[in-house]
This record gives sequence, structure tokens and C-alpha cells, in this order.
Amino acid sequence: KNLKCVGFEGTGQYYSNLKSRYGNNIDTCNIAQLLAPSIIDLSKTFYCHLGVNVPDHAMTFRSLCNLLQDSVTPFVVSVHAKECAGVCKQNEMLISYLKSFFTLVCQATLTIRIIDLLQKCTQVSPKRKENLAKNDLPVVVIFKDFEAFNSQVLQDFILICSRYTQELPFVFIFGIATSPSAIQHRLPHSVSSLLCIEVFHSLSCTQHLASVFDKLILNSQFPFKLSSRVIQVLVGIFLYHDFSVQNFVKGLQFSMLEHFNSQPLSVLCCQKHEALLSAKILSKQNVERIRHLPSFMRYVETQEPQEQVRLLTNDEHVKEVCQKLLKNLHTYHKNYYPILQCLHSLTSSLPKFPLGKHIRELHVSCIEKNLWETEEYDSALQLLRILAKDELVAALRSCAEILKSANTKRMQNVLQQLEDFLGRLEALQGKTDSVSKMEYQRTDLFQLQKTLLEKESRRTKRMNPFEVLRSQVIDFIDSLVREYLTPAEFQPLNEVCYYSSSGVLRQRLNVTPRTSIQAALTHPFYYLKNESLKTNTGTISSAAPDLCIVYKLHLECGRLINLYDWLEAYVTVMSAAEDQDTNSEECGKFDSLKHARFIQAVSEMEFLGFVKSTKQKTDHVARLTWGGC
Repeated sequence: KNLKCVGFEGTGQYYSNLKSRYGNNIDTCNIAQLLAPSIIDLSKTFYCHLGVNVPDHAMTFRSLCNLLQDSVTPFVVSVHAKECAGVCKQNEMLISYLKSFFTLVCQATLTIRIIDLLQKCTQVSPKRKENLAKNDLPVVVIFKDFEAFNSQVLQDFILICSRYTQELPFVFIFGIATSPSAIQHRLPHSVSSLLCIEVFHSLSCTQHLASVFDKLILNSQFPFKLSSRVIQVLVGIFLYHDFSVQNFVKGLQFSMLEHFNSQPLSVLCCQKHEALLSAKILSKQNVERIRHLPSFMRYVETQEPQEQVRLLTNDEHVKEVCQKLLKNLHTYHKNYYPILQCLHSLTSSLPKFPLGKHIRELHVSCIEKNLWETEEYDSALQLLRILAKDELVAALRSCAEILKSANTKRMQNVLQQLEDFLGRLEALQGKTDSVSKMEYQRTDLFQLQKTLLEKESRRTKRMNPFEVLRSQVIDFIDSLVREYLTPAEFQPLNEVCYYSSSGVLRQRLNVTPRTSIQAALTHPFYYLKNESLKTNTGTISSAAPDLCIVYKLHLECGRLINLYDWLEAYVTVMSAAEDQDTNSEECGKFDSLKHARFIQAVSEMEFLGFVKSTKQKTDHVARLTWGGC
């Protein structure tokens, strides 16, 4: 292959001499090595450690591409190993584009196709092109699956690019799932020495989940809320099934759509100003729906008899009360989340994490029941009461930083009291209590033990000033928890904002295919919409598909099913469809067509996982599932 390089004097002639000397068997890698008189480092090579089986792999690199294009350079291209199976010729479109940007003009053999990069670059305005040429922006190439690339292809590409880093800076990003040693395994030292490598790791899935919780769920600016059971369903699917943050967000979006679709009063689930305006113009039907809400009914029961009558009969009064309750609900959320974060900051570093390691666990406990009535909360308070002075001061300072972002008057008052406690703790100096020496008379061991026990029972332990102040701080934290971390279901009109249909969510997101298949085979009418398939419970319709008939017959068998008996039962059902007399000799006899249909149905049963062949008896199959619909 001819290699023509413009910008390096004598290169073309040098290659001609090499070709005449070594023949046509010179590969691209050897050419690049021979052309390199000295080692030229690439600008940067980043190694991104993502981990194995990351479900959000594509989304991670897509976000990385967008971030690089917005903040670093518009020349970003990401490639897959399947797109770069061999050495490709240089694209003439790339050369014609690069001529207007860089001083380097070359025609060489490239190892990857960057057509997507060219299409993006051609959309840049001429004025923008001049600025880009002056700034000498790099070309970023992202290898999404580094381990899957052909080693020779990578070597060729790196060696060729190393020749032109002075005119055309390159930045490589290797997405590696295993370990940094993969670079040494895939690339020889002569190639890896050309790279200036820096390593960075992607955040774990649980850290991304915590970020989603902080920005969407544990945020008073976001009016839509999730109940404790719904959160447990979504987090359970995330932790035990896929570890996909993208799927978690989709589950959150589905919950929102289901809430606004199934709850007519969700028109009040919006920002405070819009919710108050919507409450003023509620229709009579929606007012009746408010009266039937469980939380509103509990609120009515706590009012005076005259007020109860007005709430049950006067629609305008209900609208006014609804506005007041919506204000209280928004205020509850504004006070709830700062105190929740403060409590998590205090307890997240305690031994064995009595209130949970993550804030989502503490949030679920708070909205599900009274937190202060649990044993875990009592255990956490006991551990807080033995904190050292420096640990307590550091924890209170973190709480003060959290409360500074709160805008309500109550939180500002709480912040002022915390700062007062901090000032008293910092000004407090430890005092050493003088311990008087006790003189004991000579006596025997039994008498000494008796005397010590009597003195221990009479002695009352005196607390030093720090212990007294620490006890006051913990009591203050306990009062905040009891006042602001009440369960959400105790708040009137909580059904407006909280989605609680965990069963529907589990049915949609965490489906069980076997149950659905069993339901379809047992009740085919609901799927095929054929009136002839309607049957009473426990009966088998002869008009049903063969698979449904064979499935219902196998439910009547034990662990091992005799194929011949199964076939006879199937033929008997099919004979009823042909209006044959069940007492005649012809009934029960089967022809080759029925035999073939039965074999096909049994094969489908085996494919679906209901039966399997067994070596115990050659004419039997083993049943695999129990408890059909």
C-alpha cells in the first residue's frame, strides 16, 4: 500500500526505498515503527474503569460525549470494536475537512472509521472553524469496549497517530471493564510507551442512585412523592435485579404517570402557588373526592362538631380548608428534608448503622411509622449520648451547614439554637474532678466486697459540664425528630402528592413471566377474545388451542406423566369437538394428525419449561411446575 505523507520531507522516498528493499509484505505496524525516528507522546490517554456488566454502559459514554463536546472540543467520536474489525482506508472526506483546520495534510491508512465525527464537524460555521483552528482543539476518540478491540488494530492506530501529535493532538479514552493491566496485555511496550496514561473510575451505581434520591425524591421543590412501599419496590428491583439507574428513573417516571392518570386530585400535585389556584376552582366532584380521602376524614374527626358539619356540607368552606392544608403540606416537606439530612449526618457514622447506612433507608423508616418508637432509634440515641467532644462538634457543624440552605423560619430558629450549642461546646473547657483517695481498714475479702457494694449502691454519679451539655444537645435533636419527622400519611391530603400503589408498580416493572403464561394457558378467552373459549372452572374446552388443552391435562398428573395416557386424554377431548359418541369404539382412537398435534404441543410445553424428558422411564416426562392458575 502506498503511504504518502505531506509535511515530513523525504518520507515518501524513504518508504519507496523500504518497499524496494523489503518487498510488498510490509504491514502498517512495521511501517509506522520504521517511520518513527523518535518516540512522540500522545497528548493524553485516559483509562476509564467502568466495571463488568454495567447496565448503563451506553448511557455513561453518551453522557461523556455530550460533556466533552460542550466543554472541551466538538471533535468527539466513540467507536465499538465491531466497527473496527480490520484496517480501513483513510476517508477522503476526513482529509478534505482536516485541510481547512490543521497544517497537517496526510494520506495514510487509519484503523477506525470516524464518519460520525466528520458529519458533526461539517455543521460548524466558518467563523467557528477559524476559532477552532486557532485554539488547536484536540480530537477525542473513545474506545467503548477496549478489551474487545483487535490488538493489531489498536497498535496500528496509536503508532500512526503518534506521528502527528504536534499538528493534530489526539486524546484517547479507553473504556476498560477489568483492570489497568489490560493495557499492558493488549499493547506491547513499544506502543504503550507512546501514551501518557491517566486513570479515573466511574462512580458506582449506588452512588448514582443516591444522587437521584437527593435531586428528585428528597427535594421539597419536586412536588411528586413516593410512599415507603413504592420506594422499597423500586430500590429492591435496583439492588436485586439490574443495578440500572436508568431503569430506576424509568420506574420513577412510570410511577408519576400512573399517579396522575389514576388520581383525579393529582391536579393539586404541583408547585405551591399553582396548587392554591387549583384549589380555589375545584369542581363539585373533586370536592366530594377530597371528602372521601382517608387523611381528610381523619382530619374531620379531630375537629369540633360544628366544623365537621361545615366540612361535610359546605363546598366553599372545603376549598378554603383545602388551601390551608396544602400550605401545611408544603411547609411539612420544607421542614422534613433538612431535619432528615441532619439526622442522617449524625447517625451515618455510628457503629453498625442502627438507622441505616444510606439516607433512603432512614427516609423509608420515617415516612412508614413513628421513628422514635423503634428500637433502632433508641439504640442510635444511646450511641449519640457517648460521643466524644470533637465528634459531637463535627456532627453539629455538618448539621448547621445543612440548615443554612433551608429557607423556612423554623429551620432558621433551629440553626440559631444549634450555633448556640456549638458556641457553648467550643467555649467549654474540660475540668478534672479531684478524686479523693479512700482509705480502707484491714479486713477480710468478704467484708471488703460487702463494703464496696454498699458504697457503690449509695453513690450517685455526677455528670461533668460537657456531659450535661451533650445530654441537652441530644434531647434537642430528639425533640426535632418528634416534631418534624412524623410519617407522611398523618398529613391531611397526602394522597394528592404521594403515590402508594406498590402492587401496580410491582406488577408492571417486576413481572413474573411464568405466572402470565400460566394465566394465558388456563384462560385463553381473555387473550384471544373468542366466545367459544369461555368455560366453567375446572372444565376443558375442546375449542381451545392444543397447547391449552395439553397444559390443563398435565395439571391433573403427578410428578411423572405417562405420554400414552396423556395422548389418550388429549384425543378424548378432541373427539368431543368432533361430536363423536364417547361410548362408541371410534372415540379415543387417534390418527396421525392428532398424534402430530399432540407431539407439537408437548414440545411447546417443554420449551416453556413445564415438562422435561426423564431417564427414569423412557415413555414418561417429568413435571416441573406446580400450583397453576
